[in-house]
Amino acid sequence: MFVYLDNSATTKPYDEVVKEMSEVMSSCFGNPSSLHRMGFQAEKTVKASRLKIAEALGADPGEVYFTGSGTEGDNIAVLGGARALKRKGKKIITSAVEHPAVLETFKALEGEGFKAVYLETDGYGYVNMDQLKSELDDDTVLVSLMHVNNELGTIQPVEDAGRLVKALDKTLFHVDGVQSFGKLRMKSAVSAADLLSVSAHKIHGPKGMGALYIKKGVNIKSPVTGGGQEKNIRSGTENVPGISGFGKAAELAYKDFDRTIENMRNVRKYLLEGIKSEIKDIRINSYEDERCAASVLNVSFLGVRGEVLLHMLEQKDIFVSTGSACSSNKKGQSHVLKAAGLTDEEIEGAVRFSFSRFNTVEEMDYVIANLKKSVDDIRKVIRR
Repeated sequence: MFVYLDNSATTKPYDEVVKEMSEVMSSCFGNPSSLHRMGFQAEKTVKASRLKIAEALGADPGEVYFTGSGTEGDNIAVLGGARALKRKGKKIITSAVEHPAVLETFKALEGEGFKAVYLETDGYGYVNMDQLKSELDDDTVLVSLMHVNNELGTIQPVEDAGRLVKALDKTLFHVDGVQSFGKLRMKSAVSAADLLSVSAHKIHGPKGMGALYIKKGVNIKSPVTGGGQEKNIRSGTENVPGISGFGKAAELAYKDFDRTIENMRNVRKYLLEGIKSEIKDIRINSYEDERCAASVLNVSFLGVRGEVLLHMLEQKDIFVSTGSACSSNKKGQSHVLKAAGLTDEEIEGAVRFSFSRFNTVEEMDYVIANLKKSVDDIRKVIRR
């Protein structure tokens, strides 16, 4: 049996997305900026996909800008927002459990003279809202928070954070919606945000495609310059096949949405209960209730190295992760689990299981059986 449980890293594209992109690539290859019929056809394709993304977000099509990835969307939002307001203040706020796309960008802004504040979290990565409230002041120009944590699945209170931020007229609020798009209804988060970034390959769309929501009336100074595409927010010839595939993926992600999420939640719960009943000496690092997205479950197997367990499961065609794919090739502990207060042993033994609409309860029986055997085998070797 083949079981893919690394969907927070990337997802398998829908067959419909692959077909759509192939057709567009072969028959709609014009440049959207060209004035002839082929250019018009490409532009029409981009416009149709922009509408689909907007509908999925609960936004206006004119507020959606295509980017090359979720990371690029984060960069444009954070750099562009902070730099546009640098004469009004120098304080920027985020959390200690953000994706590197945000954390590294904050570090870059610190090098430009901005003062960055990194909010603390509880043991499940839930941001300290009292600290946010106390840190917001007249010098604050930007707040950036993720909607769903990529390692723990924790749903952050972005709606409440947005209300606090909006009490300050000049402050921009950016939401990293990469892990929530397709897993949560987005309208309330979009309403709370000035800027919100999403990615295609997390929702069974193509890699190398993202989108950035910019609320009407909000002006940022984009770090991407060139030919002026996407209304000067993201210059560069549009990736028409990728945009088309993204639009199709967004459309499918919210088709039968409630049933899809219910299935994912049932699969997650089944795996969680199986692990708890079959394997001793574990720590559940994700919330076990509605405060965690249906797409993620993080568990520490004490006395086991997560990386060793990952490769043992891989031999059984079970694919999991030990953390964020975007930082897994870097040395050191997970900054998310460290910020959540986990011990070194808990961090070392942490494994992330992340789900999609294609996973089944039957697959989880196979995972539980092999997980138990692998953990037992590793512990026997260690105890010798």
